[in-house]
Amino acid sequence: MNPPQVLLLSAAHPPDDIRVVRKEGAALAAAGWRVRHLAPGDEAPAMVAGIGIETFRRGAGWRGRLRALPALARRAAASGAAVLHASEPDSWLAALLAARRSGARVVIDVHEHYPSRLDARLPAPLRPLARAALRLGCQLAGLAADAVVVAKDGLAAEFGVPARTVAVRNYALPVAVPPRRHAPGPLTLVHAGALGRGRGWPQMLAALALAPPGTRLRLIGRFTDGSEAQFRARAAALDLTDRIESLPWLPHAEALARMAEADIALVLFQAGEVNHRLALPHKLFDAMLAGLPVIAPDFATEVAAVVRDAGCGELVDTADPAAIAAAIVRLAEPARRQALGEAGRQAAATRFGWAGEAARLVALYQRLAPLPPAGGGPGRSVL
Repeated sequence: MNPPQVLLLSAAHPPDDIRVVRKEGAALAAAGWRVRHLAPGDEAPAMVAGIGIETFRRGAGWRGRLRALPALARRAAASGAAVLHASEPDSWLAALLAARRSGARVVIDVHEHYPSRLDARLPAPLRPLARAALRLGCQLAGLAADAVVVAKDGLAAEFGVPARTVAVRNYALPVAVPPRRHAPGPLTLVHAGALGRGRGWPQMLAALALAPPGTRLRLIGRFTDGSEAQFRARAAALDLTDRIESLPWLPHAEALARMAEADIALVLFQAGEVNHRLALPHKLFDAMLAGLPVIAPDFATEVAAVVRDAGCGELVDTADPAAIAAAIVRLAEPARRQALGEAGRQAAATRFGWAGEAARLVALYQRLAPLPPAGGGPGRSVL
């Protein structure tokens, strides 16, 4: 008897997404399910981490996502999957529509605080109405789905189905990185992932200008809010251009290796967005795995809890460049960086490691689409 099939359904995530594919999909495939990922894109590898990759063409922006939704639902319905695991609100809807035709179980995967998602685009008087409408949509999706998976604890309340909600947090994915040996000398700061004003580049540049002489900045990733030209202009105005190295979006293992060459990792979310307060980004755990101390926002509930628990960095007011620069000065001592980096690395390998989260996901799937006895079960590896 063949094991049940799982279709990971994405309306926006890339074919090789870290959470959807490298973490969740790989955990399910390792446990014994047949897993495929249907995602927007052109060319993509046929297999990633034991997962079949299929792509579809989608127009740009939210209009392109809406136009692609009917075809996405049709493909999901025809997939033969026992479970449709959807990772954005529009893919939730596609999965729910497809399940009405195919009888598949539906898991909605929640990565963000969606009721506040439109706050930045709307005048203040309209925000409460928009939040109420989006919260109602989340609750209806939660009621219609067979299970709700949340990437961070603070998202669960919006769905109102605690008995069917499982936390599968974005904890550290095991990647072999040599231990970091911190040494004296000029510091290199590193920021990985998406970058924009809301993620603190104005404060980052101002702090770099205040940092000890010779301090450099490495960026790994891309700007996602169209502000790169303003970033470059501000860096030039502060005479920082020669101290900044920009690398493109890299495969996870390569990005982690380039992070590990630096001295201090930056997570500089700015206050004012619920998603920033509830953030639990991959880059935090990547920095911990790399043995780097982290400078992170004191207002970000879940990030601050991890940093305090692990003892792996400095919590600061990320709106204040002087506070960021002061943290950089405190971390200039190699022995302090070494101690914080080792504490973070140990925590990422144990209590903040992916294995426990993967086990919870596998346990959920054993209830939704049990593996046949010959296909393995909860005792098989989920790494």
